[in-house]
Order: sequence, then structure tokens, then C-alpha cells
Amino acid sequence: MKKISLVLGSGGARGLAHIGVIRYLEANGYEIKSISGSSAGALIGGVYAAGKLDEFEEWVRAITKFDMVRMLDVSWSGGGFFRGDRFINALIDLVGTQSIEDLPIKFTAVAADIKNEKEVWLNSGDLFEAIRASISLPLFFTPFDRNGAKLIDGGVLNPVPIAPTFGDNTDMTIAVNLGGKADPSLNVERPTKRKKPIEVDEDSAIHLKIANYIQRLQISRAKNSSNKKSELDWGMYDVANQAFESMQSSLAKQKLAAYPPDHTIEIPRNACRTLEIDRADEMIELGLDRTEAYFENVL
Repeated sequence: MKKISLVLGSGGARGLAHIGVIRYLEANGYEIKSISGSSAGALIGGVYAAGKLDEFEEWVRAITKFDMVRMLDVSWSGGGFFRGDRFINALIDLVGTQSIEDLPIKFTAVAADIKNEKEVWLNSGDLFEAIRASISLPLFFTPFDRNGAKLIDGGVLNPVPIAPTFGDNTDMTIAVNLGGKADPSLNVERPTKRKKPIEVDEDSAIHLKIANYIQRLQISRAKNSSNKKSELDWGMYDVANQAFESMQSSLAKQKLAAYPPDHTIEIPRNACRTLEIDRADEMIELGLDRTEAYFENVL
């Protein structure tokens, strides 16, 4: 069994393709000994390192766009549209509290200290605090305060964080770049159907867990409601996010050229939009297919 260091890149909802990549590696004799992740890569990598990828995959396949919207907590303090606390608390409900030092797999989440213009490697302490810092997408989530430093999405400075794996005693490094060359066969506006659609049983335990959690949020929101109204300019956000993704794609190319891993799995940057979490089925399958195609060509 080949021991690998796995580098999981940033890219919003395209990060769900990381699940498919991991599934392929597990099924084909690769043992993941180390994970370095940025933003979505930190989220998926951290959940996997905690041994809870099965539960997370079931959860994310069941969740709908409407569910996600109801889990977002509007921030009135500036720095981002949403605080992100409800999303992280939902994950803690699912995975449980974890300390990075206690994980069976070496794990590093990468965030960006924007004031000091430097990467921050989070490889100790609370797992979900590290993930929350790494997924602080500019304008969307508020920055995460860690020991006085304001941390934002790791993809701002390093969308494919290979450097944290340099000291690993593994056989090879495999990186997943979510900012790969656009594929004209993919249609962002109208997602294609899965070859084998997964039907979600509305009475299943995972669906009920989501429903119960959202119900608690609604009760809490009703108790704390005010006269403030959310006037979010999503058109403005979409333009800003497209600019951010273009920057990430350019940065990823530079990082991969400077520190080439042994293997790089490329996920097209037009596979889905940043916030389309409800396309989990499609993205997981895409990650699996692209990884399989890559290794069929190189091995």
C-alpha cells in the first residue's frame, strides 16, 4: 500500500470533488497519511482526518440549497455577509468536537493573515476553529479572530498548499487543484444528471437530523429577530467572487509550477459555482471520474 500526502485545494462547492478523489484513492491501495488543505480542502480533509467522511458525505448529499440558506447567519458587524457559526455548529453536531493533535492523520489547514500578508498553518488546537478560519471566503464569511489575528480564506494566498507536506515521510504527494482549465463540456447553468441518481429518503436519519437542526435555528432566529432587514447585493458578490476565483486559478498555477507534486488531479474551474453545495452528487462523481481517468493515463 502506497503512503501518500494529499493536498486539497480551495474552490468552494467544487471542493466536494475531493470526496470522490478520496474514494478512488481508498479503493485503489493508497493510504492517506497526511493532509494539507485550503478552504474547501481544509473542510473535506479535516472531516476525513477525523474519520467522519461517511457521515459528512451522507449529510451533504441530503442537504438542499434551501437548507443551506437557512443555516446562514447574517452578520451586522461588517467584514462578511455571514458569521458562519451556524454552519460550523451543524458540522460539529455531525462530527463532534475534535483536536487536531488527536487526529489519526497529520492535518494542516491553511488560512491567510491578510493584515500581515502571510499564510498561517493551523496544525494544532480545535479542528473546527482551524476549518472556520480556512473557509473564511472574502465578503461571504466574516474573518476568523485567532489570537488577535484576522484570518481569511487560505485560497487568498495559497489555493494548493503543498509546502506543509514537505517534511512528510510518505511515498508520494498527490495534489487536487480545483482551479483547473475550464471544460466546455460542463454547463454551469444546467447541471447534468447523475448516471445513477441517488434518492434521499426523507424519513432517513440523516434527513431528520438536518430538519431538526434547521428547526432549532428557526426557533432561535424567531426569539432573536429584530427590525433589521438583509439587503445583500448578490450581483455585486458574484462579480467579486469571479475575480477571486480568477486570482486563485492564477495562484494555483504558480504554486504547482514552483513546488510540483508527484501527481496533480485537475478539476475544471467551471464545474460549478462557489456556493452550489446542493450539487454534491455531481461534484463527488466528477472527482471520482477525473481521478480514475488521470491514473489510468499515468500508470
